Amino acid sequence: MSGQPNTRLSDLFGLAGWSKGELARLVNRQAAAMGHPQLATDTSRVRRWIDTGEIPRDPVPRVLAALFTERLGRVVTIEDLGLVRHGRTGKRPSGGSAEHPDGVPWAPERTAAVLTEFTGMDLMLNRRGLVGAGAALAAGSAISSSMHEWLHTDPALVADAPDTDDPLHADPAGFDRYEAAPIGSQEIEELERSVEVFRAWDASRGGGLQRKAVVGQLNEVGGMLSYRHPDHLQRRLWGVAANLAVLAGWMSHDVGLEPTAQKYFIIAAHAAREGGDRPRAGEALSRAARQMVHLGRPDDALDLMNLAKSGSGDEVLPRTRAMLCTIEAWAQASLGKGQAMRRTLGEAEDLFVSDKGDVPPPSWMQLFDEADMHGMQALAYRTLAEHDPAAAAVAQRHAKEALALREKGRDRSKIFDHLSLASACFIADDPEQADRYARLALTSMGSNSSHRTWDRLREMYRLTGQYSSYPKIHELREEIKLSLPKGSLKSGSSKPRGGAGGARA
Repeated sequence: MSGQPNTRLSDLFGLAGWSKGELARLVNRQAAAMGHPQLATDTSRVRRWIDTGEIPRDPVPRVLAALFTERLGRVVTIEDLGLVRHGRTGKRPSGGSAEHPDGVPWAPERTAAVLTEFTGMDLMLNRRGLVGAGAALAAGSAISSSMHEWLHTDPALVADAPDTDDPLHADPAGFDRYEAAPIGSQEIEELERSVEVFRAWDASRGGGLQRKAVVGQLNEVGGMLSYRHPDHLQRRLWGVAANLAVLAGWMSHDVGLEPTAQKYFIIAAHAAREGGDRPRAGEALSRAARQMVHLGRPDDALDLMNLAKSGSGDEVLPRTRAMLCTIEAWAQASLGKGQAMRRTLGEAEDLFVSDKGDVPPPSWMQLFDEADMHGMQALAYRTLAEHDPAAAAVAQRHAKEALALREKGRDRSKIFDHLSLASACFIADDPEQADRYARLALTSMGSNSSHRTWDRLREMYRLTGQYSSYPKIHELREEIKLSLPKGSLKSGSSKPRGGAGGARA
């Protein structure tokens, strides 16, 4: 007991709208349903949790997390509730402490437990048809300041299970979800192949249809990490966890679950760091930066990109550094910083061509090819064209190059390329060509589950307004209205969120 109010629990309790007596009754009922009929919580105990910082014993924190998750319609973890005991988290090098357990970075021994708990809650929401909403995204500067020192230290493999006499020791949060057991290289190879299958599906059809499967797979991997394997296997397993967490985050972002997506990106950075893969940790953070630009928060994106680039270490390949530069350039374009954007894209081009391919790229970089390089350049220039219309011509050139190079199976990227091209044509006062490319995007959108394509389409729709008297554009506007979710144009057509383009899956 800290003697201090648990402000995190208090805030969420206020959002939930329960009385203390009501919450006590719900805890007892939920605990019985989870196999703990002996639990007897009363109003005074709830008051002590909130007012004096008393941390109840297991399974109460997990019960509370389940109740708040269902009530608020978004994932709420034990960390979010401020219910982690001091001995389980310890002190952190920066940002976060036992009193603020959801700060990042969390203690190394907590990574798999956080991963398993968060995915378990996410699956529960998915099963019950709830939508993750209502949580605020952490600011890029807050993440950067808290994770900087941690990410820049030499990575060392840290198995989730601490050294004890019991090799099956695992955090209690994982017991209900997975029985800890050893696995071998063959099982890890199968997991690595499953990542490739999920990644290909996401690139083709968007994240909506396979998100639950990815989260479920990640949940199982979190359980596997609660067993201490030999270092070479544990490192590969952390790599699988990082790759799945990035995919879960990207798929969540793709369907508009933004706070959930950000949490997965941070989990991915932790998992990669635990496995000693700093370049992968940097790439995971770059995904969070892309998310910020899309949401109209380029300053936050630049904070995250500074951390991603500086924390990736010396082993990062030139092509990976080029990819990071393109995201930074997109954020600069969103701020109207044309000179900085061009300088950053120039650096990206130099890095890209300097990669001789003598070192095989990691699996998570294989989708960033020449087509993606042009696609990201098109995205940056199209975004800058909102501030400087002369940039629209360059955006068109890069978008056409990207489309010419796109391989089969990159359907979502092609949609984004067509929307970049159409938007640039509208800005360049060429509605005839814009109509052509917009219709090519529309024909592919029906088989894609990416909500981001709708966001980009809404941004392009905004640009059609001044040409609405043209018969072709009037028809196009009507077709866009029919293809978008009902009522979405009212909230999405007033201001661009990050540039109506896109490239990378």
